Amino acid sequence: MSIRWEGQGADEKGLDEDSGRVIVAVDPTYYRPTEVNELLGDATKAREKLGWKPTIAFEEMIAEIVEADLEEAKKDYLCLSEGFQTYNHFDS
Repeated sequence: MSIRWEGQGADEKGLDEDSGRVIVAVDPTYYRPTEVNELLGDATKAREKLGWKPTIAFEEMIAEIVEADLEEAKKDYLCLSEGFQTYNHFDS
């Protein structure tokens, strides 16, 4: 099957080249917010079905997250000290 793409962004569609029938269409219902307050996951299924194992320890992951947050705080501090506005990371 050959698919012809038409439109852009939310209006983009993939049509069957031969019949013109829409095969793929964007559905905004499934858009994910860019900022989410809480992400939860359970890796049990990945472990059981795929044999997946984490590559770093939990403590190591937390250290990476804290380091990234500190880097963001440094950038925000620099912007604020020069009179620019920054994103409120604590806005709920």
